[in-house]
Amino acid sequence: MFKSKIRALIPSMSIGQIVLLLSVAVTVIAIVIVLNLSNMVHHRAISDLAREEARQTSQLVFQSLYSAMKKGWTKDEIEETINRLDSTLPDLSIRVLRSHGVNEQFGDLPGQKEIVENDPDLQNALKTGEENLLPSKSMIRFLFPVLVEEECLACHTNAKVGDVNGVIDISYPVKNLKISLQFVTNSVIFYFAFIIIVIFAILYFQLKVMIARPINALASLMSEIIHNSDLSRRVDSEDSPISEVSHLSRYFNKLLHTVQEYHQKLQEFALKDPLTGLYNRRKFDEFLTHEINRAVRGDHPLSVVILDLDNFKHINDIHGHPVGDLALKEVASILQQASRRTDLVARLGADEFAILLPETSLEHGVDVAEKLRAILEETSLNLPAGRTRVLASFGLVSYPENGDSAESLTIAMDVAIYKAKRMGKNRIATIDDGDSNEARRSFSNAQFLQEALDEDRVEPFFQPIINPVDGTAFAFEALARIRTNDKVIVAGEFIEYAEEFGMAQIIDQRIFQKGFEALKKSGQPDARLFLNVSSKTFADEERLRHLPETLRSLGLKPSQVVLEITEREALPHLNQIIRLVDDLRKEGLKFALDDFGSGFSSFMYLKYFNIDFVKIEGSFVRHMATDEKDRIMVEHIHSMANEFGLQTIAEFVEDEETEALLRDIGIDFAQGFHYGKPLTDLDKFEK
Repeated sequence: MFKSKIRALIPSMSIGQIVLLLSVAVTVIAIVIVLNLSNMVHHRAISDLAREEARQTSQLVFQSLYSAMKKGWTKDEIEETINRLDSTLPDLSIRVLRSHGVNEQFGDLPGQKEIVENDPDLQNALKTGEENLLPSKSMIRFLFPVLVEEECLACHTNAKVGDVNGVIDISYPVKNLKISLQFVTNSVIFYFAFIIIVIFAILYFQLKVMIARPINALASLMSEIIHNSDLSRRVDSEDSPISEVSHLSRYFNKLLHTVQEYHQKLQEFALKDPLTGLYNRRKFDEFLTHEINRAVRGDHPLSVVILDLDNFKHINDIHGHPVGDLALKEVASILQQASRRTDLVARLGADEFAILLPETSLEHGVDVAEKLRAILEETSLNLPAGRTRVLASFGLVSYPENGDSAESLTIAMDVAIYKAKRMGKNRIATIDDGDSNEARRSFSNAQFLQEALDEDRVEPFFQPIINPVDGTAFAFEALARIRTNDKVIVAGEFIEYAEEFGMAQIIDQRIFQKGFEALKKSGQPDARLFLNVSSKTFADEERLRHLPETLRSLGLKPSQVVLEITEREALPHLNQIIRLVDDLRKEGLKFALDDFGSGFSSFMYLKYFNIDFVKIEGSFVRHMATDEKDRIMVEHIHSMANEFGLQTIAEFVEDEETEALLRDIGIDFAQGFHYGKPLTDLDKFEK
């Protein structure tokens, strides 16, 4: 609190301003230090050097006088010697004052008595025999007592060794003080070093406190955030007096806040469905595993209600996806309001929901499902396109009756909802022992598919597509197969389970990858590869849009690949697939309508899809030699395709008679066991 108040009083400055301010402050401090040090040098020169110089001068005067006295000079001659010394050194004042003992023996000098009586310093020197330096601003005065030595006793009979015989009083101006070069040099070096150290200490402390410490704190906080993944931390330097540090801290805190918000949103997306706000499939699976473990420990049941909207596709097709999204949100709200606080509501897929009922038996689970069914049946949704009702098929499974693990209960849920759909709309289905056996078989099939993918036993076999006129191979269709120890399993035996358990897209990717590798390895620049595409793969629009780039990176041309569309894949996402096909054809990819004629909407697709090939339903081709209606259907499909500028491919050609009929009709290409079984390697076909 105190620091913040102090900081509030300090204006925010830039680093440049701080450096300028510190430079000025340090310069002022340096000047003050220099002035003080100059004064110190001055006093030291006076106290030390002046004393020594005055002592030497006093010794010189004393030796001169002593030499004269030894020669027996008279008082007048000695006085004359002193006067000559004064005249030789005009700025130097020398006085020799006798002690009382000398005056008793040799008589008083005129005027000296008054001088001594009026000068306490002289009196003290004569009494104590101690030197005394008396400096002032302009003058230096030195009192040098002359002490009696052994050789002095010959003349000074009334004295003894150590007595004070007199005082030499020397005075001269301060300006005449002589300072040695060594003293000046040593003083300059010492005081310059002292000033540098002081300036460095001030700058270091200020820069460390005001700049380095906040930046180090920022760097340390960044390191802690990276190490601990703690985005809640903040930098406490926003009120720093350094504007750059303050701005950097403020912007970094804002960045942390933004990243924290995005991180929280990503966490929500990882846990919840962004449209409805319900938990997603991934989180539902986690809760299911947790509740099963809790049920095992507590020896109590749990149930799961799964529902699939019956008429949701109709809402999407008639009113569009935005209205469909609103309907899903309304249904999610209804399910949440009708559920207990201990229940968990999740959105598992497009129009599929689940409610996890902890500590709920199968019987009570049926009551919950019936309650939800009745609420949906009676509720009219208020949508922009008008009011409508949404019905649902309900499946109900429970632990431990229908499974003792999350995997087995998930399979049972699929079986239950599938059973409810077969019973008709707006029904509730549970599963009995027979259904449980089916669930176990499904679970076994799911394990089989997963192991095949993990062990890389899913691979393409290549069936040639032939020109029936000359027998040359026009292209190859990649067919998914699973190798086991003793046989090869065809797609018809596992593709339904792959779609049910969400593995169809992974199988497609595996076949695509290996098919492209085989196409590149074949070295046939004109070879084409037909690929079956599941609805899940078509739904992954982003991955398909990268397909041309992937082919080019492998050295293949997009025009060498033909993607097959069936009515089952196209109908649920018609508008999306039409746009996707148009965009990919611009990149060079080719498209074929597969199993043409098997559905009532087949002919409609000729109008809406911009494709290249029509693959005629094999059931018409197989019996056209013996069934006139089938022959007419094949001929009619071929004729219409030609009118649209499309090439035709007849499937399931199994004998020469069928081949001859196809040539007569003018079918462009054919495939089937008549031309050979699917190949393990994509080699040039020879009939």
